[in-house]
Amino acid sequence: MKNVSVIGLGSMGTALARVLLHNGFQVTVWNRSSAKAEPIVKEGAILAPSAASAISASTVSIICVSNYRTSYGILDTEEVRPVLAGRVLVQLSTGSPQQARDNEAWARECNAEYLDGAIAASPSQMGEKDATIFTSGSITAFQQSELVLKCLAGNVPYLGEQVSAASSTELAFLSYLFGSYLGFFHAARILESDGLNVAAFGSMIAHVSQVVGDVIKYESEVIQSETYDNPQSSVNMCMTTVELLMEQAREAGINNEFPVFAQGLFKKALDAGYGHEELGALIKVMR
Repeated sequence: MKNVSVIGLGSMGTALARVLLHNGFQVTVWNRSSAKAEPIVKEGAILAPSAASAISASTVSIICVSNYRTSYGILDTEEVRPVLAGRVLVQLSTGSPQQARDNEAWARECNAEYLDGAIAASPSQMGEKDATIFTSGSITAFQQSELVLKCLAGNVPYLGEQVSAASSTELAFLSYLFGSYLGFFHAARILESDGLNVAAFGSMIAHVSQVVGDVIKYESEVIQSETYDNPQSSVNMCMTTVELLMEQAREAGINNEFPVFAQGLFKKALDAGYGHEELGALIKVMR
């Protein structure tokens, strides 16, 4: 019998429980508000009367609540701590790298095997091959929960025993994503200012996304190897583009916060003498 417990039944926790049920798991659930459990219980989940009893029902327990503070409020009690001993705890709540380290230390005090995870997908994407869950921490915890996790997401990279790795990787991914959002929103204002179609541009970006990915891969290799002296795109060359963005914003009278931000970083790089180096040399300014 494949048993797993899910603590927390917000939109993501419910999605996790549903996917596991559909994959033949016996799923025990618990939520502070039992009313939220009613729909998933109707689908076959077992509602535990307490968090401690939910954890006792399975070797592997997943907690997925809003943040680590809420997680501690549920788990760090006299009732729950003893039942964690010898079990696997998979933390899928949102948290920082330091919170992951602290949570691992706490789990060790409870004699639990701890795996930190970060979901890079929406609730509706769970169970699909393109969904990703970054994981790090106890190799034993990963091995014992791997079957569960690979039902939840097609891509479940284990990033090693450095427990903060999953959280850091997710935040790095989100930094890239949000930077892309801001760049795209400014792009939309450029198009709107000239009466052009934003949706058509979005479709074009989707079409060339592999090319963009290749560029980012190249810059990542430049940064990792610290080889900035043979540029394909120099800081000087790219500063010309930033200046054009500033000029277009002035001419069209649109918001210029995005190019102003970029201009500030580029100016620091030029003042530091990095103008003839690869664009990735901007990271030296950010360090």
